[in-house]
Amino acid sequence: MLKTNVGSLDRIVRIVIGAALLVWFFFDNGTGFWHYAKLIGIVPLLTAALGTCPLYSIFGISTCPMKS
Repeated sequence: MLKTNVGSLDRIVRIVIGAALLVWFFFDNGTGFWHYAKLIGIVPLLTAALGTCPLYSIFGISTCPMKS
């Protein structure tokens, strides 16, 4: 299983951005690529829910507080 590397503030920001994109997708009657590009909001919601970000793992980044 992947190591937790997403901190609390990072999770909140991801939830807000992901939810905003999905709400915009469902309430906007647009068509085409840019309308469906809003579905990328699923990614920050998943990374917030799981507490791990694959890109953070690749680059060695962690926003979790260090354990003493």
